[in-house]
Amino acid sequence: MKNKLLISAISLFMLIAQDIYAQAIIRGKVIDNQNLSLPGANVILEGTGKGTVTNQSGDFSVLGVPAGNYNLIVSYLGYNGSTKEVSVKDGQTLELKFQMDPGTVDGVEFIVFGDRLKGQARALNQQKTNSNISNIVAADQIGRFPDANIGDAIKRIPGITMQNDQGEARDIIIRGMSPELNSVMINGERIPSAEGGNRRVQMDLIPADMIQTIEVNKSVLPDMDADAIGGAVNLVTRKAPNGLRVSGTAGTGINLLSEKPIWTGGLIVGDRIANGKLGVIFSGSYNNHNFGSDNYEARWVRTENQDHPVVVDRFDLRKYNVQRVRRSTSLALDYDINENHSIVFNAMYNWRDDWENRWRMRVDRMDQPFNNGSFTELQSNVYQLRGRAAIQTKGGIDNNRVKGTRLEDQRVLNTTLSGTHLFDKLKMTWNATYAKASEDRPNERYITHRGNADMVLDIRDPFKVLTTFANQESELGLGLNEIYESNNHTFEEDLNARLDFSLPYASNHGMLKFGGRLRSKYKNRTDSYDLYDPIGNLGANGNNLGDLPFSFQNDRVFLNGPQYVPGRFVDSKYIGGLDLKNPNLFEYEDAVAEYITGNYQASEMISAGYVMTDYQFTPQLSAIFGVRLENTNLEYRGYEFDEDEEVFNRSAAVSDNYTNLMPGAHFKYDITDNRILRFAWANTIARPNYFDLVPYSIYSPDNETLVRGNPNLVPTTSMNFDLMFENYYKSVGIFTFGGFYKDVNNFIYQRTDFNVVDPVFGELISITQPENGGTADVYGFETSIQRQFDFLPGIWKGLGIFMNYTFTDSRTTGIEGRDNEDLKLPGTARNMFNASLSFETEKLVLRVSVNHASGYIDELGGESFNDIYYDRQTFLDVNASYAFTPNLRLFAEGNNLTNQPLRYYQGVRARTAQEEFYNARINVGLKFDLFK
Repeated sequence: MKNKLLISAISLFMLIAQDIYAQAIIRGKVIDNQNLSLPGANVILEGTGKGTVTNQSGDFSVLGVPAGNYNLIVSYLGYNGSTKEVSVKDGQTLELKFQMDPGTVDGVEFIVFGDRLKGQARALNQQKTNSNISNIVAADQIGRFPDANIGDAIKRIPGITMQNDQGEARDIIIRGMSPELNSVMINGERIPSAEGGNRRVQMDLIPADMIQTIEVNKSVLPDMDADAIGGAVNLVTRKAPNGLRVSGTAGTGINLLSEKPIWTGGLIVGDRIANGKLGVIFSGSYNNHNFGSDNYEARWVRTENQDHPVVVDRFDLRKYNVQRVRRSTSLALDYDINENHSIVFNAMYNWRDDWENRWRMRVDRMDQPFNNGSFTELQSNVYQLRGRAAIQTKGGIDNNRVKGTRLEDQRVLNTTLSGTHLFDKLKMTWNATYAKASEDRPNERYITHRGNADMVLDIRDPFKVLTTFANQESELGLGLNEIYESNNHTFEEDLNARLDFSLPYASNHGMLKFGGRLRSKYKNRTDSYDLYDPIGNLGANGNNLGDLPFSFQNDRVFLNGPQYVPGRFVDSKYIGGLDLKNPNLFEYEDAVAEYITGNYQASEMISAGYVMTDYQFTPQLSAIFGVRLENTNLEYRGYEFDEDEEVFNRSAAVSDNYTNLMPGAHFKYDITDNRILRFAWANTIARPNYFDLVPYSIYSPDNETLVRGNPNLVPTTSMNFDLMFENYYKSVGIFTFGGFYKDVNNFIYQRTDFNVVDPVFGELISITQPENGGTADVYGFETSIQRQFDFLPGIWKGLGIFMNYTFTDSRTTGIEGRDNEDLKLPGTARNMFNASLSFETEKLVLRVSVNHASGYIDELGGESFNDIYYDRQTFLDVNASYAFTPNLRLFAEGNNLTNQPLRYYQGVRARTAQEEFYNARINVGLKFDLFK
C-alpha cells in the first residue's frame, strides 16, 4: 500500500513538473471601443485547452505556451468575439491588445442606448467566469441607484440585508448571518473596524462613488480568508484607465426632516504615463448632510399585579440633530517593470465626522407602582403614577473642532503594495498591507436633571407607547443629577502579508495553487469619564432645570406622531461653554467605575496556508479541490472588579491558540456557453468579538444592569453547501436560482437574564453576557433576474427589470434554558426582496426601486418575553437622469420615500422597543465624464 502511495505521489510530481524548460508567455489587455478595460473576459488558446480570464484591469496572461502558431480567442458577454493569429517562440513574452465592439444578434445592436448596459456587462462577465458562487456589481450599476454609501448599494444584492443607523445602511447581514460572521475587504484585504467592541465594518463610512466593483463571494475558495461564514464582500477601488479620463459629480439636495441642505461632490482623474508603463488614478468624494431622527424607546416588564401583568417600566423620548461629513480619497498606481513583472500600490482613506446633539427625556421604575398598587387608572390602559424622570442634553465642549456637539470621528486607512511576477510556467503574486482604523469622541458632555414626578403612562396602543408629565411645568423642578465629560478612543492596526503561486500542470488542464498569509492585529480602547459637581449655584436661584438656560425642542412635529413632544432641555451651547476645568467652579472626580471595565487591549495573529488545484476535466466540467489551514494566536487584557478589595484591577491576560483545517470543493459545469451549474462545499470560521473575550464586568446601579465578558467563548464554525444555476442572456442579463445550507456550530449570541441576584453586585438586576450556543441549521434559496426587454418593439426596448428574492430560515439548539423552543438564529431574515423597474433611452433614464426585508430576532433574552426583534423594513427610492451630451448628465434622486422607520420590538410585534424616523431626502446634480 505504501509503495502504491509513493508511486502515485511520484507520478503526480512528474506530471506537475514536466516541461519545466522555458516556454512562452502570452500577455494582453482587453478593452472596449471607448478604451475602457473589460474585466472577466474569457481568453482561450484554441486547440490547447489553455485559457484564462482578464482581471479588474482587463489584463490576462497565458503561461507555459509551447512554441508554435495559434489562434487566441476572446469572448465577452454583450460584445462580438475577437480572434487573433499568434506565433510564439520558446522563452518569448508576447504582448497583445484586443478591442471589443458591441455585439449584435439578428442585426439588433445590444448597446442601443449608448453606455447604459456596459457596467452590467462587466459585472456579469466577471460573475460568469468566476470559479466560485458570487455576485458582482459594477460602478455603473451602483451609480444607477440613489445610494449615498456602499452599504445602501450592497443591500440590493441577493441574500443581503442591512441594519440601519441614523437612516443609512451600516451593518451587513448575508444569508441570515449577523455582521460578525461576514468579512469586508478593500482590494482583497480586510478593513479594520473603527468600533470599539466588535469586528463589524461600518459600511456607512465608505461612499458608494468610491468603488469600481462590489464582489460578494458566497462560497469562499481555499485561497481566501476563511472567516466568512455568511460571505465575503470585496470592495474593489478604481484601476488606472488606458488613457486620460476625468469624471466628476456636483450635487445638492435637502433632508425633509431637518429641512437643511445636502452637498455632494466627487472627482476622478486617471491616465497612463511614462510611455504607458505607469498607470495613475485618483478619486475623491465629499458629502455634507444635515439630518436628524425622531425616536422613542420602551422596555416592557411583567408585574406582580394580575390585573395589569405587562407594563412599560422605562420610556425614552429622544430627538437627534446630526451633521455628517464624509470624505474619501483613493490613489492607485500600477507600474510595468517589464513584460513579466509589475507592481501595484493602492491606498484608500475614509474619514467621517458626525456632529450630534441629542435631547432625551427618560422615565423609569414605572413598574413599582403596579407592584405596590400606588397608581390611578385614568381610563383603560392609561395610568397616573410616580416615576423617576430624567432630562438629559448630550453635547460637547464648544470649540472649533467639537462645536458644542458629540463628535464621532471615524477614520479608516488601507494601503497595499502588491506584485505579479511570471517565471515561465510559474506565476507568483504577493502583497503587503498596512491598515488602521480609529474612532475618537473627544470632550463629550452630558448634563442630567432627575427626580420623581407624577407621570401619565399610556399603553392603549402598544405600537405607540407614550409617557408624559402629568403637569408639564413639573419638569422645571427636576434637580441637577450630574454633569460629566467623557473622552473615548478606539484604535485598530493591521499588518498583513501574503504570497501565492500558480503552476499549470497536466498539459494545462490543471492549475496548482498554493501560498500562505499572515494577519497581525492590535486593538485597544481607552475611555475616560469625569464627573463635575458645581461648587455653587449655576443659575441665579439654584441648579434645577428651570434655573438654567433651556430651550424647547418642539420646533418640529415628531414623525412618530404629534403626541410625542420633547419639551424643555438645558441648552447645548450652555453646557458646551461651561468651564469645567476651573477648580473654583467645579469639583472634579475621576469616575473610574464608569469606564475602566470598557478599556482593553487585544492582540491577534492569524497564520494560514493553503493548497488547491483547479482542474478542467472536460470542456464543460471544471473543479477546484483544496484545503486551508489557519492558526489563531490571541491575547486579551482588560479590567475586572475585585470583590474583596472593592477596586477594579487589570485582569490577567486571556490567551488562546487554536488551529482549524478547512477543506473545500467547488464544481462548475457549463451546460451551454451561457448556462452554468455550480456546486460548492466550503468550511468557514468566525472568531469571537474582541471585547467579548475580555473578562470585564460593567455594572450600572442607575439602570440596574450588569454586562460581562466571557473569556471561555470559542469560535463559530460552519460547513456550507451551495447549489446555483445561472443563465446569461446574450443581450446582457441573467437569471439565477439556487439553494444553500449551513451547518453552524458554537454560534455566539447575547443572553440577557432579568431579575437576577448577582453574588458580587447583589440586587435584582439584568445580566447580559455573550454565550456559545449549540448548533444552527441555516437554509434557504435565492433567485434573481436582470433583463432588458429588448424583444419589445420600438421605444419599449428601453424597459428593464432588476429583481431578486431570498428565502432564509434557521433552527437552533443549545441555547441555555430554551431547548424546547423553536428558536431562530439571530439575524435570519426570512424574506428579502429587491425590485427595480427602469426605462431608458439614449438620453433619459428613469428608475423606481423597492427594497424589503422581513423582521428577525436580533437579541435573545432568558425567555421569549425578553427577545428583541428587528422589525421588517421596506424602502422606496426613485432616480432619474438626462444626458445633454455623451459627457454631461443631469441627475435627480429621492431616497426613503416610504419614510421607513427603524423599529425593534420585544417578544411580540405589538410591543415596540424602539421606533426611529428619518424622513426622505432629495438630491439633484450634474455628472461629467471626459476621456480619450
